[in-house]
Amino acid sequence: MASSSDTAFQHKLETVLVIVDHELNAVLPANGTRLRDAIRYAVLSPGKRLRAFLVIECAALFDLKLGQPQRVAAALECVHSYSLVHDDLPAMDNDDLRRGQPTVHRKFDEATAVLVGDALQALAFEILADPKTHAEPDIRATLVMQLAKAAGESGMVGGQMLDIEAETRNFASLAEISGMQAKKTGALFRFACEAGAIMAHKDASALRQFADHLGLAFQIADDILDVESNPDALGKATQKDKDKGKATFVDFLGLAAAKTEARRISDAAIAALDPYGQRADLLRAAARFVVTRQK
Repeated sequence: MASSSDTAFQHKLETVLVIVDHELNAVLPANGTRLRDAIRYAVLSPGKRLRAFLVIECAALFDLKLGQPQRVAAALECVHSYSLVHDDLPAMDNDDLRRGQPTVHRKFDEATAVLVGDALQALAFEILADPKTHAEPDIRATLVMQLAKAAGESGMVGGQMLDIEAETRNFASLAEISGMQAKKTGALFRFACEAGAIMAHKDASALRQFADHLGLAFQIADDILDVESNPDALGKATQKDKDKGKATFVDFLGLAAAKTEARRISDAAIAALDPYGQRADLLRAAARFVVTRQK
């Protein structure tokens, strides 16, 4: 049976989806062009908006009200959506399905999908650099820098390269695969959790620890779902990591041990929130959600 905080989390997740989609619609109004149609198709497709939730809920710990946090959340969703569009391309994972819909290169074409990703990445930094996001130029510059680091070679893109290399070589240890996932998946989670502290001029060390555990638990759960779920339930192809010979946490640990490890790391994420007391209950529920979700 779901706890009250778990129910409240689901409600807040749905609320954040509406808020952030409204923000994205505002910065990306339909204009009748093929490129804009494809951009909107990519970024407004039905997703969880978990990263956006983390931005807004972590910012709430510092009494930051909606406005600034939702713009940062929208920027982060642009980066996340761009990464999915490019990951799905034939040169990468070559996927036909994303979030239960045809991938962008299948719905439109490959060249358009490349440009959609390029445009969404640029838009993310345009949003962060706008004075509407924060009145202080140094805060905007810090947000831009931190998202660039999270998205680039030292973060998500670097992790993606390691993931591609894993198709032709085996990772030597669990620590090595964990390091890869800390970049590929974890870096954007870390930015999501740190952004509010940056905007509020507060220390982010506890939230950074929370984010690192949360991102790792999320990825282990993803590896489990790739084995146990099906395309109809997951909204994307399954068994693709196994088919490509990629190393996963399930490969290293076995299915049962991977589930145990995911729960252990989720508990560590929850413990990292102790400094925030009951104010962080929805974030604790998020840590439980990432290891119990069905998609």
